[in-house]
Amino acid sequence: MPNSSSISHFLLLALADTRQLQLLHFCLLLGISLAAFLGNGLIISAVACSHHLHMPMFFFLLNLALSDLGSICTTVPKAMHNSLWDTRDISYTGCAAQLFFFLFFISAEYFLLIIMCYDRYVSICKPLHYGTLLGSRVCAHMAAAAWASAFLFSLIHTANTFSLPLCHGYAMGQFFCEVPQILKLSCSKSHLREFGLIAVSVCLNFSCFVFIVFSYVQIFRAVLRIPSKQGRHKAFSTCLPHLAVVSLFLSMASFAHLKPSSISSASLDLALSVLYSVVPPALNPLIYSLRNQELKNTTRPMLRTAKSHEQPIAVGVET
Repeated sequence: MPNSSSISHFLLLALADTRQLQLLHFCLLLGISLAAFLGNGLIISAVACSHHLHMPMFFFLLNLALSDLGSICTTVPKAMHNSLWDTRDISYTGCAAQLFFFLFFISAEYFLLIIMCYDRYVSICKPLHYGTLLGSRVCAHMAAAAWASAFLFSLIHTANTFSLPLCHGYAMGQFFCEVPQILKLSCSKSHLREFGLIAVSVCLNFSCFVFIVFSYVQIFRAVLRIPSKQGRHKAFSTCLPHLAVVSLFLSMASFAHLKPSSISSASLDLALSVLYSVVPPALNPLIYSLRNQELKNTTRPMLRTAKSHEQPIAVGVET
């Protein structure tokens, strides 16, 4: 079997065996990508251009949209290319870059979701201290810390993973490069070092999950004490989208990596990886925009303006 010094490329998992299914997967991925670009692009444009949305919640939502765009741009284009041209190859350096950027954007999204949970906690449970605890400088520092932590996390894992000797072939059981698949190709006991890093990461993620659960327990207790029905509705409309996104992200990612090997299969692994790496970037804008009235009121005029710019072109063609 080849060792890591002789490996110049890897073989990714094919999404389908027949040409018709490959083209179908290409169309599905293209549709999901366009939906993610449209939804996240609208959020970024709305927050950047509307002064009344220059608040901590929408500032962190803008950063979340950027991480969603980054994560889907890291994995989906290569999968679409492979499906369209019926290939499976990815270069060694391309695999390392894909792993780094995927970990970077996914980690940034997780850290941003934790910060957004803190934002909701302060907004509802400590409203009188909101301006002090979440000023513009504090928000900028928190967002920078999230991106910096994600960069450090992805750099450590990528460097450690690709420093392992690989001698169990170069075919992966996944449509993109990820740490567990590369570890399966390792023939050295030094991969225990990466498992140790993963264990530390799991413990850190679990502590963050406990923080999220504790925060939402306090949030719902405070919301239920709000006397007016309108106030409760407004509080829930800002908290429930975030809770839905966190639940979807954590449940899919945790089950994909922590499921028992007895129920593991190539088709199940592929479906779970799509659910936690491809679907959330397309669903997050929809979840947030459906429940947030301020965001809906801002994006609707933008869509109407885009349609109005297209209308004269259509009339000119007809005449």
